Amino acid sequence: MVDLLSLQKSFILAHIGEGDTVADFTMGNGHDTEFLSQTVGEKGHVYAFDIQASAVESTGKRLSQSCPDNYTLIHASHHLAADYIKEPIKAGMFNLGWLPGGDKSITTLRSTTLPAIETAISLLAPDGILLVAIYPGHEEGDAEGREVGEYLASLSKYKVCASCFRIINSPTSPYFYIIETKAEK
Repeated sequence: MVDLLSLQKSFILAHIGEGDTVADFTMGNGHDTEFLSQTVGEKGHVYAFDIQASAVESTGKRLSQSCPDNYTLIHASHHLAADYIKEPIKAGMFNLGWLPGGDKSITTLRSTTLPAIETAISLLAPDGILLVAIYPGHEEGDAEGREVGEYLASLSKYKVCASCFRIINSPTSPYFYIIETKAEK
């Protein structure tokens, strides 16, 4: 069976390395933030966003025990990323939905997710990548996934390559979009 997390990491690792600047647009419990921090190392930097103070606090604890001091944890919505990130990023990750183990009434929303993805794309360096994980098993997640897909389909193929990885015989399983910028020639 396909392991979506491993697959996502393999796509990210093809684009980033030591010293890069990256972003986790939905910090959650900090697993992606930790992966990004360890991958870019001491000379790199990770910006991570979450609207829930508990997510910022638990991620801070996780990173302080396992990562170099190369991250900025931001208690704010991902759609405000341009207020905090002033340099191009090589990669960004979104895990939409709710905080695992948290309050399921607090979820990412189309009203902020779509502007956040637009901003993230504008921040991408050449040969950069964004991964957007969709969780269609709840009403907002399903609608969010459809709208993200419609938005990505409208982008110029000359500026980005937008793809989707989905298990087609399991319609409520998570899936993800990949947005890659063209490499400089």
